[in-house]
Amino acid sequence: MTDFILNLIHSWGYAGIFILMFLENVFPPIPSEVIMGLGGIAVAQGRFDFWTLVAVAVAGTTAGNWIWYAIGRWIGYERLKPFIDRHGRWLTLDWAEVEKMHHAFLKYGPAIVFVARFMPVARTMVSLPAGMVRMNQLKFLIWTAAGSTIWIAALAGAGSWFGKQFANLDAFVGPLALVAIGSLIAVYIYRVITWKPKTKGK
Repeated sequence: MTDFILNLIHSWGYAGIFILMFLENVFPPIPSEVIMGLGGIAVAQGRFDFWTLVAVAVAGTTAGNWIWYAIGRWIGYERLKPFIDRHGRWLTLDWAEVEKMHHAFLKYGPAIVFVARFMPVARTMVSLPAGMVRMNQLKFLIWTAAGSTIWIAALAGAGSWFGKQFANLDAFVGPLALVAIGSLIAVYIYRVITWKPKTKGK
């Protein structure tokens, strides 16, 4: 996974960043923390311009999130219940939680989309209920891009700073990326194993 990320960035440049950030939102667990950290290091090395990197990454993230929004809009709210009743464990969700999210989105949709961009896992999955409640598509894209810009700029800035402080940082990138990816997978597995539905599916 780490070699794939590094090779795509080195070979494809900004296009590689776009593809990776798109995939990160469609097929987790490629973490944006790793992608943008590496992108920031490339900025420190003079291979990328910081704001061009951020703009391309935001475009990729927004496009990836739109896929989940479109899926949610196609599925709709009621059609989701049989799926949650059967496979809720893998999403660590039960129908009562889905109903709470549904009502929250009806009231605070744009704010939820914005804030969720700073949260692991939620920043991708939040697009699904946004589509289900048929949140205005333009608002969804604007708030997704706004929240993503702040998060991505912070990650890229951190990567750039570390890249400037440590000349031999490349030697540690692979192991650190594996640790980050492994940690996300471990947290997900733990949540699946320990998850218990609050209500029983009917």
